[in-house]
Amino acid sequence: MRALLVDHSAPAGLRLGVAPDPEPAPHQALIRVGATSLNPGDLGYDQTPEGSVPGYEAAGVIERAAADGSGPPVGTPVVTIDAGGGWAELRAVATAQLGTAPRDADPGPLSTVAVAGASALRALRRIGPILARRVLITGAAGGVGRYAVQLARLGGADVVAVTSDPAGRGPQLRTLGAGQVVADPAEVDGLVHGVVDTAGGIGLVHAYDRLAPHGILVSVGPGTGETFPPMSFAGHQGRHERTIVTFFNTEGAPMPPDLTWLAERVAGGTLDPGIALRTGWDDVADAIGALRERRVSGKVVLDIT
Repeated sequence: MRALLVDHSAPAGLRLGVAPDPEPAPHQALIRVGATSLNPGDLGYDQTPEGSVPGYEAAGVIERAAADGSGPPVGTPVVTIDAGGGWAELRAVATAQLGTAPRDADPGPLSTVAVAGASALRALRRIGPILARRVLITGAAGGVGRYAVQLARLGGADVVAVTSDPAGRGPQLRTLGAGQVVADPAEVDGLVHGVVDTAGGIGLVHAYDRLAPHGILVSVGPGTGETFPPMSFAGHQGRHERTIVTFFNTEGAPMPPDLTWLAERVAGGTLDPGIALRTGWDDVADAIGALRERRVSGKVVLDIT
């Protein structure tokens, strides 16, 4: 099969080459990949061995069903998540880490579901019921943030979106469901019931300071060495039982129902993944550069052709 292989001497550390076809374990399905989405977490491939195939998420069609009988049959469109192997024509994925998608749906938007979409959905779920409650989302113009804004609004929340460019990105974020758009959580008047933090840094510190009693901040991003002022974690002055939590997508609740639910809504147009750049995998160096240098706001998608 053709694949994007780690090559530390090549531009962006990748080259389009040939790798052995994956041999699925009994609990895995073999997927013919149509598109893959690039994520900041994918960029750590420069620390992986030469010749390996990176890529967390991909969308495609089942070419060989799992031998143990689990999962969908041959020909079913799916979205997938795994620790690697997504940047290739074929991918072996455990059936516990894939969801089905509507037939004839474009694999490009679907390829954004498993990491960005599921991260936003599961982060909001950690906050709990959000109907008629105020939810703040940092990094709202990014891949996870856009999904979080839309899903929070679907859940009935009053959404406060944080972005570095409120003037430029505010109109679109309001269209997606934000009631207020600010540059920093410190600008928010009053308190919020929950926070989905995708950006880290001082914004995370300021967002935590806006939490109401019993409020929950869910940290989705990797963090950037945040420093909290003294007494930030004290429980007095209306700060009782505030919580910071983290999670890992493939642990906890089963993935297939969430991935299927998200794929259906992306395919149907209820959720907009916000694809900022879509190109073929022969242009991967430019796509990686755009992601590393933050020249795009939204998702980067590669068509596997």
